[in-house]
Amino acid sequence: MQGAVAYLAQYAENVRVLAGGTDLIPSMRHRLFEPSYILDLSRIEELKGIRVQPSEGVEIGALTTVAAVEHSAYLRRHYPVLSQAASTVASPVLRNMGTIGGNICLDTRCLWYNQSLAWRKACDFCLKRNGEFCHVAPGGKKCWAAFSGDIPPALLCLDAEIEIASASGLRQIPLREFYTGNGDKYHKLERSELITRVMLPEASADCIGAYRKLRIRGSIDFPLAGVAVAFNVGDGRMTQARVAITAVNPAPMLVKAATPMMEGQSVHEELANAVGDLAARTAKPLSTSGLTPEYRREMIRVFTKRAILGASSEIIQNCQGTPLAT
Repeated sequence: MQGAVAYLAQYAENVRVLAGGTDLIPSMRHRLFEPSYILDLSRIEELKGIRVQPSEGVEIGALTTVAAVEHSAYLRRHYPVLSQAASTVASPVLRNMGTIGGNICLDTRCLWYNQSLAWRKACDFCLKRNGEFCHVAPGGKKCWAAFSGDIPPALLCLDAEIEIASASGLRQIPLREFYTGNGDKYHKLERSELITRVMLPEASADCIGAYRKLRIRGSIDFPLAGVAVAFNVGDGRMTQARVAITAVNPAPMLVKAATPMMEGQSVHEELANAVGDLAARTAKPLSTSGLTPEYRREMIRVFTKRAILGASSEIIQNCQGTPLAT
């Protein structure tokens, strides 16, 4: 890993990092990126694997494949929302190639940006690359390209942290502080830095959870709206409740006001509706796909409700029919 970091420091201005390649290679074919160098990380074994840290939680190497996260028996049992989210990423072939670190760093997407060079040139480019304005929000100076990863909202619900390596050493930050909310400079990772690990705290273990995703083609597409929900239940009341959304903003986002609304409450349809309304108000989808912003926002509301009620059904099954408090 030290060698990789040294190369990054040396060639930072004109290098791209290759992990699984499922996002980078198509982007290079569209000439969105034209680096002089590619740094292939695929043989760095220390950045792979899922390791349980007693009394601390779990660490996942950044090069661990999405498929490994999906099929991990430990994650399925103790961090189920993460396994669910991983299972929806693209297709089985791409999950075998893509990595958790790559999904965290997935480039933001837009109908005006993810096109061929000829197409983008004919449209006079855009604010995200080589242009001076946003086609989605004319007159605006902010890029609204949407973050469309499935795994980060689940990690946000689990209060995950990430480790970042550079020539000056290692640092850890909560994932919620990693994204900027701008579509062009969408994360705080410098060109000379690598994500090396994802840490899941023990406090989030055994939270029940669910992930729901809207896409046009069910077997491969990026999300057009996604919702992750996780919470614990004690004496029939919710604790550690979090809701996060993706694909409807330039960053995956925690619905911060959902936590105080849910905690200390029992799970019931009226509450699920209220949290769904709150999540829908947090979503800011724009016209960047074949589905209208109004429909995508409505599906955030619907999926939030379904995820909360679906998770509560799991509790009931695990309690062998014992009802939740009312």
